[in-house]
Amino acid sequence: MSKSSSREKHGAFALRPSLARLVAAKRFLARLVLLSEQIMPLLLPIFSVAALYLAASWFGVFRYTPDWLRVALLIGFAVAFVAALLPLRRLYWPDTAAADRLLEQRNGLQHQPVAVQEDEPATDTPFARALWREHQTRMAEKIAALDTGFPRPDIASHDRLALRAVPALLVVMAFAYSLSPSGGSISDALQPRPAPQASDPAVRIDAWVTPPSYTGRAPIYLTATGTEQAAIRVPELSNLTVRVSGGKTAEKVVFRRENGEAQDIAPQEAAKQPATPAAQLAEGAAAANPVPSATTHLMKLEENGRLEVNGRTWSFDVISDKAPEIAFNGMPKPTVNGALEIGFTVKDDYGVQEARAEIVPVETDPTATPLYPLPDFRLDIPRRNSRDAKGLTSKNLTEHPLSGKRVRITLVAKDAAGQTGRSPPHEMTLPARPFNEPLAAAVAEERQVFSLDTRKMPEAIALNEALTLRPEETIPNLTNYLLLQSALTRMKIAKGEEALKDTADYLWDIAIGMEDGDLSQAERNLRNAQQNLADALQRNAPDGEIKKLMDELRKAMQEYMKELAQRMQNAPMQPNQNAQNIIRLQDLERMMDQIENLARSGNRDAAQQMLSELQRMMNNLQAGRPQQGQQGQDNSQMRQQMDKLGQILRDQQKLMEETFKLDQQLKDRMQRGDPNMGMNDPLLDDMPMDNDGMQQDQQQGQQDQGQDPSQQGQNQQGQSPSDQMTAEQLREALKQLRSRQDELGKQLGELQKGLGDMGIKPGPGFGQAQREMEGAGRELGQGRGELAIQGQGRALEALRQGARDMMNQMMQAMQGQQGQGPQGQVGQGNQNGRDPLGRPRRAEGPDFGDQVKVPDEIDVQRAREILDAIRQKLGNNPSQEIERRYLERLLDIQ
Repeated sequence: MSKSSSREKHGAFALRPSLARLVAAKRFLARLVLLSEQIMPLLLPIFSVAALYLAASWFGVFRYTPDWLRVALLIGFAVAFVAALLPLRRLYWPDTAAADRLLEQRNGLQHQPVAVQEDEPATDTPFARALWREHQTRMAEKIAALDTGFPRPDIASHDRLALRAVPALLVVMAFAYSLSPSGGSISDALQPRPAPQASDPAVRIDAWVTPPSYTGRAPIYLTATGTEQAAIRVPELSNLTVRVSGGKTAEKVVFRRENGEAQDIAPQEAAKQPATPAAQLAEGAAAANPVPSATTHLMKLEENGRLEVNGRTWSFDVISDKAPEIAFNGMPKPTVNGALEIGFTVKDDYGVQEARAEIVPVETDPTATPLYPLPDFRLDIPRRNSRDAKGLTSKNLTEHPLSGKRVRITLVAKDAAGQTGRSPPHEMTLPARPFNEPLAAAVAEERQVFSLDTRKMPEAIALNEALTLRPEETIPNLTNYLLLQSALTRMKIAKGEEALKDTADYLWDIAIGMEDGDLSQAERNLRNAQQNLADALQRNAPDGEIKKLMDELRKAMQEYMKELAQRMQNAPMQPNQNAQNIIRLQDLERMMDQIENLARSGNRDAAQQMLSELQRMMNNLQAGRPQQGQQGQDNSQMRQQMDKLGQILRDQQKLMEETFKLDQQLKDRMQRGDPNMGMNDPLLDDMPMDNDGMQQDQQQGQQDQGQDPSQQGQNQQGQSPSDQMTAEQLREALKQLRSRQDELGKQLGELQKGLGDMGIKPGPGFGQAQREMEGAGRELGQGRGELAIQGQGRALEALRQGARDMMNQMMQAMQGQQGQGPQGQVGQGNQNGRDPLGRPRRAEGPDFGDQVKVPDEIDVQRAREILDAIRQKLGNNPSQEIERRYLERLLDIQ
């Protein structure tokens, strides 16, 4: 029997390639098993040396031995490790025959079923070859599922005394010991032995670290031995307290920084007393005669380092406190009454303590002497989530002289550690109070001139004198003239900062008095009451003070709402009013009750936040001031167009009613058989026919002729003069309505042209209405009343649709002119005719039929006429049952 080449496939492997691949994979795994059985006994010395090194390190052998012995042990371990690596040179890669023997032995295969696939018969005869092929096939069936098994290194034969257990036990015990204060570390063998420090066992050391209160962390107590392995992580600016007691001499407390610089921490008593000659003598006496006493050492941890006391050491890893971050949340914008509203986001490690908006003018004069400091805009920060919070603060700065000037706004946040963070600046025009009275605006300008620079007082005096040149023409109110004269006198004699401030405040009072009257004073009182309550909540005032300030806020709110209600009674309705922005007095009362309840229950943060919301709502409440200038002119033009459209709607409705009435009377003449109407009349073509080919109205007329004169007399009572007209006269009356219909179409065309001049695009409804009016006019010219009525009805519907489109465009245009923000203008009422206090107001303007409201007088009159016409029609005893039931349903008398 001879061996064939391993690269050639013979026997069952040649016939079954999948079996050949399976055996090849099993042979590779068998080689790996044989290789691992060689390596494992050789790795045992290597692992033993490494375990002994770890055990010696963790037991602290290298830490407490002298340096020469530490180096000798380190060299010994290195030599032993290298010697343990030398037997690895005997490793070799197992051959195929060894892998086959392993497979046959592990799987219990007899007659070498794997190797036989590679063998050839010794005699090459046909009978021998057939017999050998059959033997290979039977052996191949046995190797279908081979298993190499796990490595069997037989380590026990290499270590008969089981010494391998000793390093394993030592390394486990050493690792447990390393967690104790006296345990060593792996790096001790590479470090020199620490210098021995004298330790007095009679000295007691109590040390702890107190983090700052704003971090919210608990104090950290240090162990008595001071042998912590890892550094203690503490926040920056934590207070380190070391209390030393016992012993015969004063212990020295040293803090050693990372750079090696040492700092002696003096006792608390010595730190408080100045160094005098007498104190130095006392210290010398204490050194000569030490008295055991307890001393306390204090220090703020600002950087990493080690604390060394009486041979004990504590390491500290100081967590740095990052500066706060603040940014704008959206761009600052003005509210309705001119207040500045700023949204912001803040972020800090331990929470932001305070934040403000720094407002400085863009253009500054270094030599100017302003009368007032820069505006103070404090941001309201929620305390519960001050680490990462969002806020929105609204404050009225219209009284400051910088209002109306270009300013640069920068948000500044400050944490409890004193660190500050700043946002990128934003430039804008500081919102100013909108004055509708020109005289009030001029007085405010006088005040602004010398308030920004007191050197410009002569310029302000010249402005005041210019206002009073012709008082009979420019100042109709004598009181205002006298106030301006008194202000001029004050401006001339004002000397010093206090007098100038009094004069500026007096001018501001005059300006807002001219503008708002008593409402301005009520608004100021309300703003002061809100600010006083906010300050009290900020400083955690007692409940008694909070209750008193809440009563003042309620009183100021009632006075302000009273003045506002009196003003709004005669104020015109704004076309851009929204129903969802109504503020009712009951809602304000409920908010103030909630603020008081939250403050009394201890939830001052929620109370302050709700007070800020109340202040924002009041800032967005428009006081219903009349509009002037271009905006008022635009509103007047819009109202004129609305009135024209309303008149066209009413005229078209009235014309359709007249057309219907004449058409019905003309059909009545046909019903009675008017001799002036021939059978060729075009109206006969539009009348329904009965089964006998006779018009139903004519048949009804014949029935009426059969009635007795008394019944006919009753039917003629209550009829209008047109009922006595002949059919020809009625037809002429219908034709005469065409001129009125054409006139309405012409008015509609002029209306569309006027809307286009105002920048409002007429909707498709107006074009459809004009076409329907032209068609109705042609039908009226031919005397076809029924077809004209249909066209007029479609024209009315198209007019209403065009009116709705026009109103939507007008509202959008007015909102754009008034600078309405994304949140709308709170408190301006709505289109349903309500003022900012939610009370119903008198409806103004035409009714386009697109809203449900209380009908006007014209609507009531129309409804009455329609009901009278239905009753009259039903009283004529209609011949058709379906018509009679329809009229009864309209009257709801079934």
